[in-house]
Amino acid sequence: MSTTITADLVTLDQDLGTDKQAVIRALAARVAAEGRATDAEALADDAWAREQKDETGLPGGIAIPHAKSAAVTQATLAFARLSPGVDFGAPDGPSDLVFLIAAPDTAAEEHLAVLSKLARSLMQTEFTDGLRQAETPQAVVDLVNDAIDEPDAATEAAPGDGEQREAASDTDDAGSDADAHQTEEATAPASSAETTTGPQIDGRPVRIVAVTACATGIAHTFMAADALSAAGTEVGVELTVEPQGSSGYTALDQSVVDAADAVIFAVDVDVRNPQRFAGKPVARSAVKRGIEQPKELIAEAVAAAQDPNGARVSAASTESSSASPERSQSVGARIQRWLLTGVSYMIPFVAGGGLLIALGFLLGGYQVTDAAGKVIVENSLWNLPTENITSSLGPLGQYLGSVAFVIGSTSMGFIVAVLAGYIAFAIADRPGIAPGFVAGAIAVTMNAGFIGGIVGGFLGGFIAWALGRLNAPRWLRGLMPVVIVPFLGSIVASGLMILFLGRPIAVLMEALTGWLTSLAQSGAGAIVLGVILGLMMCFDLGGPVNKAAYVFATTGLAAASTSNVAPYLIMAAVMAAGIVPPLAMALASTVLARRKFTPVERENGTAAWLLGASFITEGAIPFAAADPLRVIPSSMLGGAVTGALSMLVGVQSLAPHGGIFVFFAITPFWGFALAIVAGTIVSAFTLIALKTWVRKKPSVDSEADAALATR
Repeated sequence: MSTTITADLVTLDQDLGTDKQAVIRALAARVAAEGRATDAEALADDAWAREQKDETGLPGGIAIPHAKSAAVTQATLAFARLSPGVDFGAPDGPSDLVFLIAAPDTAAEEHLAVLSKLARSLMQTEFTDGLRQAETPQAVVDLVNDAIDEPDAATEAAPGDGEQREAASDTDDAGSDADAHQTEEATAPASSAETTTGPQIDGRPVRIVAVTACATGIAHTFMAADALSAAGTEVGVELTVEPQGSSGYTALDQSVVDAADAVIFAVDVDVRNPQRFAGKPVARSAVKRGIEQPKELIAEAVAAAQDPNGARVSAASTESSSASPERSQSVGARIQRWLLTGVSYMIPFVAGGGLLIALGFLLGGYQVTDAAGKVIVENSLWNLPTENITSSLGPLGQYLGSVAFVIGSTSMGFIVAVLAGYIAFAIADRPGIAPGFVAGAIAVTMNAGFIGGIVGGFLGGFIAWALGRLNAPRWLRGLMPVVIVPFLGSIVASGLMILFLGRPIAVLMEALTGWLTSLAQSGAGAIVLGVILGLMMCFDLGGPVNKAAYVFATTGLAAASTSNVAPYLIMAAVMAAGIVPPLAMALASTVLARRKFTPVERENGTAAWLLGASFITEGAIPFAAADPLRVIPSSMLGGAVTGALSMLVGVQSLAPHGGIFVFFAITPFWGFALAIVAGTIVSAFTLIALKTWVRKKPSVDSEADAALATR
């Protein structure tokens, strides 16, 4: 086992720069120099993106910039005692003690637990005093290793008998035990035995439960938990904390939650399983305030508990703090998130169902649709069909093709309802699922298509959300999320679809479908449509524009047939264009211009070959995150070429996913391959040209970079 910090990762009493970005980059360079990260710039960029979301300076002259990064190969701490201190946004001034906490993006739980224990130690005055008084880097290492229960590297590497190695092993076990103990300690109530003057309800100390969570779940989560626990003891309340970290969390016993007078949500992300706290008076804040102002936060919770009209935890919504990402987003960003949630749950139905339909055609022939339902009801493996055999494989192929087609068609029949149900889920959590699903099913019944499903999902979600905010009597609160909200939400949302919205949307869908079908079947119009779809697929590489094009193509497959091949043409253009960006990045970085790419990009390029071939457009995101102004235009140009060629040749895809591996469902496959190869070459050479003649702006970290890097 290698230690998390070594003397070579410690910098004492040095000036690393005048601002926090310079300090972060200096520490990231130290981590990379020690072979613990493959790319110092990538690590620094990831840590800076996290810093941009929320400053990491803490009271007491402490700063903990941190990040999970694909560039990190080993969980690492880099420490600097700065002279002079640098402003990291702490309320009491510059920070002189700075820890860069670097974790791999696939960090194991034990690594995250170690880093979390360091964060908690920073709340202890003895620990920070020791860091300021340490005279050598090794003294700092010893202090940190004691705090996180990790053996010193020198001791671990020293030759000796088996006892030394066993001792190191025992220390590791002790560290694991300490992790478990620390979790228990964090969730244990702060005792009020020594304090009798604290706030009371019904002659006893106020009981509060709290949840802490930050975006990475490494540092702020546990520091806030400890700060709130300590403040609870000091002010005389019974306070129990549930830190929801990246390494997992132990849920509070429901009896503790039920007995609580109020809840504190000190979080930057959504609370997990918030329905446990439904109806409780609540105080909300960002997680950092739980560290900096724990007493004030407790006072707000006490005030909420004593106020009959105070804020309550909703029975039907996913709760987060007022400073959480969802609540701080614009209306447009929230709508986008709700839509993408619905799409993400819909895609497995589309992919699985579409591939099964394609397999049905492969086994049973294109006429398998004529009698597939009858075949699966009247026949079996031991009673194969004997009439109307359209399969080249005979009766067995006819039967298996019918089975695959019916299962796939059934799966595809769910997609609008699933889309609606999980849009509602994103808005109102689990109570929104039933109203959304039912409204989506009604949209299908009324031929309102996926637009009707989207409208039904929003109706079901907002109605469920509104019902969940009602201040129901205590005896009724338990029934609200499981009975009342789904019952009333389904009636109102589906009733509105049937009475007012379904028919107009159906007329709109019919007109839109007819126009697009005619466009896809006309020469020049089909090419223009292919260009538009190709541009959309490559604009944001898996983002909302990409998903809009994909949903348009996949939902159209339900109406496709041998007499209406336009949806198959559209699906082929969308899939071919979506394959281009990863393949172009792979071609440019591993074959054509290796020297123009970093080692990490070349490694990503190797993986992008398979990702692109599988129609996973997101394989190009690491390149776009590092260089969006050159990668995205190149990808869009290649995608437009591919979409146009696919339409020009008349390529049809019966499968909604799978890339080149569903070749049997694509005709003509040579046209599909030609379009992809052409677009990939155009995109790759365009990127190389831009890298050669267009200099990259020396910007720090644009919002576009940060958005792509966190996808």
